[in-house]
Amino acid sequence: MFPQTDDDKHTLCYTTRAERTDPALLFNITWTMRNSSRFQDGHRRDGTVCMTNCPTLIVTVGLPARGKTYISKKLTRYLNWIGVPTHEFNVGQYRRECVKIYKSFEFFRPDNEEGLKIRKQCASAALNDVREYLSVEGGQVAVFDATNTTRERRNIIMKFADQNGYKVFFVESVCEDPKVIAENIVQVKLGSPDYTDRNTEEAIQDFMKRIKCYESSYQPLDENLDRELSYIKIMDVGQRYLVNRVLDHIQSRIVYYLMNIHITPRSIYLCRHGESDLNVRGRIGGDSGLSHRGKEFAHSLGRFIQDQNIKDLKVWTSQMKRTIQTAESLGVPYEQWKALNEIDAGVCEEMMYEEIQEHYPQEFALRDQDKYRYRYPKGESYEDLVQRLEPVIMELERQENVLVICHQAVMRCLLAYFLDKSADELPYLKCPLHTVLKLTPVAYGCKVESIYLNVEAVNTHRDKPENVNISRLPEEALLTVPAHY
Repeated sequence: MFPQTDDDKHTLCYTTRAERTDPALLFNITWTMRNSSRFQDGHRRDGTVCMTNCPTLIVTVGLPARGKTYISKKLTRYLNWIGVPTHEFNVGQYRRECVKIYKSFEFFRPDNEEGLKIRKQCASAALNDVREYLSVEGGQVAVFDATNTTRERRNIIMKFADQNGYKVFFVESVCEDPKVIAENIVQVKLGSPDYTDRNTEEAIQDFMKRIKCYESSYQPLDENLDRELSYIKIMDVGQRYLVNRVLDHIQSRIVYYLMNIHITPRSIYLCRHGESDLNVRGRIGGDSGLSHRGKEFAHSLGRFIQDQNIKDLKVWTSQMKRTIQTAESLGVPYEQWKALNEIDAGVCEEMMYEEIQEHYPQEFALRDQDKYRYRYPKGESYEDLVQRLEPVIMELERQENVLVICHQAVMRCLLAYFLDKSADELPYLKCPLHTVLKLTPVAYGCKVESIYLNVEAVNTHRDKPENVNISRLPEEALLTVPAHY
């Protein structure tokens, strides 16, 4: 049960980017509800039961070019990564499928009845797909990405959610900075299918007129009129926030995540430690030091970072010898994270794959059957590792330029977050030794550059074998084990 104020009204809190890491403030961002509309004892507004695990519908609000789709895609990627099945429904994409050729902003004029009719049909089609995803396919969160600029449209969505037993959380992006808006139009909107055959100046002018079509009817979320709604209002790309009525764990995680992302240009560098003595011997885990080639890589990494001339670079390592020794060669301060330690292989620590097959053949097969969820006896799974790494991801989102020197399983998890890879893909992402991956966030994704530093190393990547049955022959189980000394 959420606490109430003496007058039983909402507690609203403005926060700034600098304030949002203060735990005391984070605990006071939101928090009470009126008795008349509270999901009290699991009941929704209409009196029907809404269990704590009922699906959530996230609804974006805002004028065009305010970063709604950027927020939607990042939020979808984050929730899927932490294990919450989430799908984004972009109404603009439905409109493009319905109207194959975009002519001009005239389509969005408020007095264009035909255009209005088509847009309503597209929104309805998207909501139907939302229902299919949440009520039939087993999804937990749907992100309804559209302008939703009028109170009438938002009421329709609320009614739809009530009828289907969904909780609703609004995410409004408000921005009045012309420079930010212009950059968003150039970086994102000009690459839209709507403007593939337009020159830049013509496209910008048309899009600015499209924004004007929405401005006259735009009704922002209001502290008083919309006090019954659950929402976060993001102002000027995260300079300030207004949070109202957070109802559950999912919504609180959404709020915390959105308060930590930013759009400042930066790059994240990911690499594994230099080759270790145990790598050379084909043994997993452990805490050995670097091999001769591993030390050579560490020096090469130092030269590479120096040549990059990266502004205010932060360096993070695990608490294991091989990453610390790699960082020492850089000659710069570094920060150790226990959360970045390699996956714990439990009883299999420091064993070769051949030894695991010999002593624990059933475990070896079970891991091949579901590598993401399989947990080593007395150890960890990749699923466990993702949960351990969530604070690292949150801090990476807050920071600017960072070099993370980590381990194979850890790097796979981090890479899967930035590249939006599924749980099935994650454990098989290739993260070779002595290679740096430079990740640069762009528009709705991430640009990846792979830089091999010309220092040889053993291959530690093992592909999934074709035969994963417990009764398989040893040679079938070991078919994809990389060569080692």
